[in-house]
Amino acid sequence: MAKALRVDPHDSVATLLEDARRGDVILDGADATILAADVPRGHKVAVIPVAAGSPVAKYGFPIGLATCAIPAGAHVHTHNLKTGLEGTLAYRYSPVAAAALPDQPVPSFDGYVRANGRVGTRNEIWILSTVGCVARTAERIAAKAAGLVGDLVDGVHAFTHPHGCSQLGQDLAGTRTIMANLANHPNAGGVLIVGLGCEENQIAALMAEIPPSRHAMIRTLTTQASDDEIAEGCRLVAELAVLAAAPRTAVGLDRLVLGVKCGGSDGLSGLTANPLVGRMSDRVAAAGGRVIATEIPEIFGAEQMLMNRAADTGIFDRVVAVVNDFKQYFLDHGEPVSENPSPGNVAGGITTLEEKSLGAVQKAGHAQLSDVIGYGEQVRGPGLTLLEAPGNDAVSSTALAAAGATVILFTTGRGTPLGFPVPTIKIASNTDLATRKPGWIDFDAGAVLDDGMAATGDALLDRIIAIAGGVETAAERNGEREIAIWKRGITL
Repeated sequence: MAKALRVDPHDSVATLLEDARRGDVILDGADATILAADVPRGHKVAVIPVAAGSPVAKYGFPIGLATCAIPAGAHVHTHNLKTGLEGTLAYRYSPVAAAALPDQPVPSFDGYVRANGRVGTRNEIWILSTVGCVARTAERIAAKAAGLVGDLVDGVHAFTHPHGCSQLGQDLAGTRTIMANLANHPNAGGVLIVGLGCEENQIAALMAEIPPSRHAMIRTLTTQASDDEIAEGCRLVAELAVLAAAPRTAVGLDRLVLGVKCGGSDGLSGLTANPLVGRMSDRVAAAGGRVIATEIPEIFGAEQMLMNRAADTGIFDRVVAVVNDFKQYFLDHGEPVSENPSPGNVAGGITTLEEKSLGAVQKAGHAQLSDVIGYGEQVRGPGLTLLEAPGNDAVSSTALAAAGATVILFTTGRGTPLGFPVPTIKIASNTDLATRKPGWIDFDAGAVLDDGMAATGDALLDRIIAIAGGVETAAERNGEREIAIWKRGITL
């Protein structure tokens, strides 16, 4: 018998947990089904006949429409299943009672308590470039200064981008806001802002968006006005490192700000890694901490589930606005709202955006949705917050960091080496990926299939606490630190 999982008794399909051959039997009892073809791991098999034009269900919800009659035992994928998504929708608020979050002891981690009460998981010097023209200069300063500061801080890192000039209006404002929020991040003990001098994203305007209480730990460098910008930058970093030196202090899980993200998903992501991260979201929210979910285009088809968890009608209306605005963004550019999953997702067994979204939204757990914030805004309170940002891994993860996330849980079924400004914990949906790519992966969620969700969740929580307390992630060991800014305007 080949291993497979039917998530909900009303589902039309089961997902294979291993490669299977034609003639293999999946499930047992009344659900037993004989495969009509070879089917790879993570892909779907019909467990009941589905008529042409009828919905196909997974997770208890429709994931698309059958394009032809599908007999039981057939492989269900792009050849016989299509999306049912179209344009913007009128939604109805049907609130559900907030799930009872686990009443469990609140664990602690060793963090850096800042003067404003925020807690960092790292104490680093960040070098931020105002404009792409000085990106390489910032990187050169970081590389040279890292060898000068010793163990005073946890590291010196440059975060660069190609923007900051030839931008107008909202587009320029978005770049500036992201940079200002990164400069105000609790993981940065000190910040050096490196500018050119003639760019649109002027240092003075950027500093005006950073709280004045933060200015004492920020230094600025205008390279056009410096005789030796590398030497001056290194001197400023060394000065900041002395000022930023600080000990770790034990704090509760309520002081953690958790960002949740998925990338390179496969057919097992919604069965293992994403629901496992959902348990972590619930643990942090129950402790009084903050959880930030994003990737708005990757909740299309599952958005009503989040909408119904809105704390009140005002928050519901804001979810509707951010979802429909994002759909209109696609439509205004002549693109369908369902232009997803990616080729890698499809190869891994995900067929439609509805299926991808129903799996992805599980990262948000079951807590009440307490807030909705726009791109570039910072998280405002405890509980679950929805952040406006696209699905792109680098753009959305940067937005999570700028919103205040001090750790990011990043699930993946295909794998990716990318890392971001804050510790990014890569969680594999399957054991094969974790085994093949130990240099990328921090945790194997495939263990859920053998050890169960509760035991694997306890192990992941221990891993999160260790990393929040200073243990390096795979991406940090590899020097993978990137940012990307969502460019939405014209270029001059």
